[in-house]
Amino acid sequence: MAKNIGRIYLLINTEIGKERSVRDELRSISNVKYADMITGRYDIIATIEGETVGDIFTTVLNKIRAIKGIVRTETNLVVE
Repeated sequence: MAKNIGRIYLLINTEIGKERSVRDELRSISNVKYADMITGRYDIIATIEGETVGDIFTTVLNKIRAIKGIVRTETNLVVE
């Protein structure tokens, strides 16, 4: 039986000058598959996966939002 994999795209705004340090810290979290600096409205986009959507939200709430330098996040749940 295949595992139920959940995935989100997390859009992140950081404090000015904190983009690289936030990206690097995101990349050290096991559920974070990608974290890249981008241009436009947001500073970073991250792809986060887990066995369930609940696992992903636990990662966001307990690990990612604790990173110093993050000002705002927007979570986009992949539906298909």
